[in-house]
Amino acid sequence: MHWMEVTVESSVLTSFYNAEDESNLLLPKLPTLPKNYSNTSKIFSEENSDEIIKLLGDVRLNILVLGGSSGFIELYAYGMFKIARVTGIAGTCLALCLSSDLKSLSVVTEVSTSGASEVSYFQLETNLLYSFLPEVTRMARKFTHISALLQYINLSLTCMCEAWEEILMQMDSRLTKFVQEKTTTTSVQDEFMHLLLWGKASAELQTLLMNQLTVKGLKKLGQSIESSYSSIQKLVISHLQSGSESLLYHLSELKGMASWKQKYEPLGLDAAGIEDAITAVGSFILKANELLQVIDSSMKNFKAFFRWLYVAMLRMTEDHVLPELNKMTQKDITFVAEFLTEHFNEAPDLYNRKGKYFNVERVGQYLKDEDDDLVSPPNTEGNQWYDFLQNSSHLKESPLLFPYYPRKSLHFVKRRMENIIDQCLQKPADVIGKSMNQAICIPLYRDTRSEDSTRRLFKFPFLWNNKTSNLHYLLFTILEDSLYKMCILRRHTDISQSVSNGLIAIKFGSFTYATTEKVRRSIYSCLDAQFYDDETVTVVLKDTVGREGRDRLLVQLPLSLVYNSEDSAEYQFTGTYSTRLDEQCSAIPTRTMHFEKHWRLLESMKAQYVAGNGFRKVSCVLSSNLRHVRVFEMDIDDEWELDESSDEEEEASNKPVKIKEEVLSESETENQQAGAAAFAPEIVIKVEKLDPELDS
Repeated sequence: MHWMEVTVESSVLTSFYNAEDESNLLLPKLPTLPKNYSNTSKIFSEENSDEIIKLLGDVRLNILVLGGSSGFIELYAYGMFKIARVTGIAGTCLALCLSSDLKSLSVVTEVSTSGASEVSYFQLETNLLYSFLPEVTRMARKFTHISALLQYINLSLTCMCEAWEEILMQMDSRLTKFVQEKTTTTSVQDEFMHLLLWGKASAELQTLLMNQLTVKGLKKLGQSIESSYSSIQKLVISHLQSGSESLLYHLSELKGMASWKQKYEPLGLDAAGIEDAITAVGSFILKANELLQVIDSSMKNFKAFFRWLYVAMLRMTEDHVLPELNKMTQKDITFVAEFLTEHFNEAPDLYNRKGKYFNVERVGQYLKDEDDDLVSPPNTEGNQWYDFLQNSSHLKESPLLFPYYPRKSLHFVKRRMENIIDQCLQKPADVIGKSMNQAICIPLYRDTRSEDSTRRLFKFPFLWNNKTSNLHYLLFTILEDSLYKMCILRRHTDISQSVSNGLIAIKFGSFTYATTEKVRRSIYSCLDAQFYDDETVTVVLKDTVGREGRDRLLVQLPLSLVYNSEDSAEYQFTGTYSTRLDEQCSAIPTRTMHFEKHWRLLESMKAQYVAGNGFRKVSCVLSSNLRHVRVFEMDIDDEWELDESSDEEEEASNKPVKIKEEVLSESETENQQAGAAAFAPEIVIKVEKLDPELDS
């Protein structure tokens, strides 16, 4: 994984960076999602909305590059939307680095064959990204907006599903049970019609109403339906529709960009595909409007139905009925009769599909994430506009009209919209990915070490991009005479340019103690190394003849000493890059380094891995068993190194130290506090002061 920010400057880019995003002027601000729904909606909640705006407000292009063992590398603009997919990568990706000038992508891969691994370095040309940087930036910005809006719509729909409660299905399930248990041949619809017209219920219907549904249950059901439908209605109007309209705006702008073929056609932006996406969003908006009509109709129907049924049940119990409830006009009776006629039909086909005879509740079917048709689609009979369209062959196929799916759920139309938008935005990723051609391949070494994948994450090789000098650096080790020798390979980000001292090996000779001026000479093997900043490499060394507990060193290696212009001609690689480098060790120039400062003895720790950050001025060392971490501040002005006698004196006097303590993982700390006695002695890890600590 590698995240980079583009540093290239141009007048076109500067004007784009400074220009105000018109969508902020033309589109209303998206309402934040309510907090009382699922945790996923917290992404767009009140307290996080500023973070989203900040993310979408970052106009300078930054790219997340991902690689693994699946044979491809993917580039994500702003870490959110895929703008390139590079296929045909052999083996597992160990390291990658996209240059900040967008001219090349460096990759290190490992191909396992017959018990060993071949590790190679590749450099891919990314000229299309570099040549069309302003266009790529604009396009990526639109993609990111679209990606965020799709997520917003998805979360709005999730909130709507949560607002719809299972209690709303109670009426359907109770009526189905009533059909299964009743002994008479009268239909449920006739039973309720008889109650409406004559005010009398059969004994079976009375049992259903008074014993199973109950007056209290009916009241609760009515309140639940009103509350649930109101919440869903608000979410559709304020969130789903505003999100869809914003999506339509950004897709329309993207279509305008795609029409400028000279600029955007080479990047794979397809106007026809975007038109399909716009049409799909239109269909989604139509379906959301249909849901609003169903909610509005259902709320009116249920309100009238429950009001009538509530009064009827009160009369059955001979309770007092309030005069305002008792008034029922002929219009109200007609309204309830139509509701019973439309909603209380027994449907054996529905029972075979859903296990129920009725679908009185009509809103839930729109929120089901199913491919099945709607159980009760809207009635289009007598709709003049619908009939007009069906009878007009020209209008039926017109691209100006959004297609309508009367028998499908909102979820289905949403998924269809997402798939079409994904297909439309996938093409640029394929086109840009195919344009990235392998220009350089250097086989590095054959590795017979069997290490698990977790440890591989921390290990060599390590890639670095120097943004100032536009160079790719690669740190790796070659096994020579049972020792791991550190090598530094460097290439120019512009593949057409060469660089002097392209490959050099480092041998660590001696280390001088500052206080006693004693010189420590030994044979050192490089365990791990990382770039601390553009000018410095942090290295962990093992003294192969040193005693245990005092055999690990932390070293800051200045590159200015490695690439000394005065004698650079003496350190030129005389071999060939087409042959594996570990087979031509003698041809690799080796520079022996002697240190009088910038090194540190790491006591009582089997240090194995290192990570450095020059911006934060911190380095971390991890032990070989992955259980101990030591954090070092690197910006203190004192000398790093201390001789053995001063180490012992400071340890005995227990003086204060600059770096406070060794850091453990949370689980280890908790386990230790819970009782270290329960563990085997070798597993117990103590939090201890570092005496002495790393200075800078």
